[in-house]
Amino acid sequence: MKYIFITGGVMSGLGKGITAASVGRILKNRGYEVTAVKIDPYLNIDAGTMNPAQHGEVFVLADGSEVDLDLGNYERFLDIELSASHNITTGKVYRSVIEKERRGDYLGETVQIIPHITEEIKSCIRGAAGEDGAANGKADICLVEVGGTVGDIESMPFLEAVRQMRGELLPTETVLLHVTLIPEDTMGDLKTKPTQHSVKTLRELGLHADIIVGRSERPIGTHTKRKISQFCDLPQQGVISAATVPDIYQVPMEMEKEGLPDVLSRHLGLEKREVSGDWYHVVTREYTSRVSVGIVSKYGIEDVYLSIKEALKHAGRALSTEVKITWLDAERCEENQLREFNGILVPGGFGKRGIEGKIDAIRTARTRNIPFLGLCLGFQLAVVEYSRHVIGWEDATSAEFGDGRHVIAILPEQESVTDLGGTMRLGNYPVTIREGTMAMDLYKKAEIVERHRHRYEVNPQYLAQLEKAGVVFAGVYKNRMEILELPGHPFFMATQFHPEFRSRPARPSPPFLGFVEACRADAGRR
Repeated sequence: MKYIFITGGVMSGLGKGITAASVGRILKNRGYEVTAVKIDPYLNIDAGTMNPAQHGEVFVLADGSEVDLDLGNYERFLDIELSASHNITTGKVYRSVIEKERRGDYLGETVQIIPHITEEIKSCIRGAAGEDGAANGKADICLVEVGGTVGDIESMPFLEAVRQMRGELLPTETVLLHVTLIPEDTMGDLKTKPTQHSVKTLRELGLHADIIVGRSERPIGTHTKRKISQFCDLPQQGVISAATVPDIYQVPMEMEKEGLPDVLSRHLGLEKREVSGDWYHVVTREYTSRVSVGIVSKYGIEDVYLSIKEALKHAGRALSTEVKITWLDAERCEENQLREFNGILVPGGFGKRGIEGKIDAIRTARTRNIPFLGLCLGFQLAVVEYSRHVIGWEDATSAEFGDGRHVIAILPEQESVTDLGGTMRLGNYPVTIREGTMAMDLYKKAEIVERHRHRYEVNPQYLAQLEKAGVVFAGVYKNRMEILELPGHPFFMATQFHPEFRSRPARPSPPFLGFVEACRADAGRR
């Protein structure tokens, strides 16, 4: 097992996750089995109870774990499925150590950060990598991204654990890659001083960067690389330029040009292998058409729905269609504005704010024959909208939003739930697709598996009336409705599950493929 540790300096949000995923993709294109671990130094057990407007999208794994959005990037870039063990948080580590102390596992020892916390961290990393019989088996190389910025109090135990691991393993078994900011001054000069200070802080912790990835708006020249090399004590070939690119899937290709594979091979003692270009071919496919999609949500922040953005991109690439996304405030968008789009998408969410605006958007899509895709809450609101404006139940609503006719009810097993963290219906569940439906045309099989994250469902009490009024529930799980369609509409589909979480660049999600194809047809009609 070989480990690539990824740390960050100067400031957060530089793209450590994309850097880690890109390094993994470069190695995977050479035939290596790669897995990834994300360390989040917050006290939360997982990302499930965090405000997405502050922390970004909550990504759901196959086993139902609610994790940081970077694990979504790992899955998309590496085309793998990760588990809860691949997201290590301070909360998980301390909870485990405290539980062991309460059981008496430490036999009376004074429990301390070193060695008990650091040993737990190392054990978690090795377990996720597969050395301890992890479910995914043993990979060749494990990426370990340490969240936060070097110098943060929260990340100190994790960086100490990394230092210890580097000392315990052979020199050819670890690489430390440090991502820093190379800002530009008003004169247009790239400044290296922030990187120098960041590396100095790293050294004070006993860690030495083998590779420095410099994030900047434009490529880093030879002069700047030489300066970083001299001040940070590493060969110039180890300074990698990572300028901003239009599409995150271009990052591995840019790093290839910078010579990163050769640097990694030298440090890790990897044999030189022929590069497979299949993945690069998929992500660089030329666009021949363009469509516009309006996403109606209460969050105007792209990172909240990162997987949706990427799933639309995957479908667009497969169809050689560029998807131009506009983020619309559910409380302010109007019908005239919505009619300009080739497609309308209503994503998942929680809480009452913006609900009426989303319902109005769904009504516009239905009555104006605009392609529509609803996800999770969007699925539930499609039922509410149809109940109100087609069946005539003006008081139709969800139990989540208060009094009225609850066409959407809380799941029976959720009624007694008091804790919020990790208690929803989460992760992979099978769905049976009915013959003769649009869903069957898209998935082309009767049994599928998709990921879920919800507490509410279509109320079985109203199911027969909804179907009699024209709603087709094309996918079911036992007695639970999973996919909704409206026959006669160019494309009107909603799913209780989140198909965006399983979409990959080379394997786009079927509902997204159908949606983008319908959007392209709409653009052709206008």
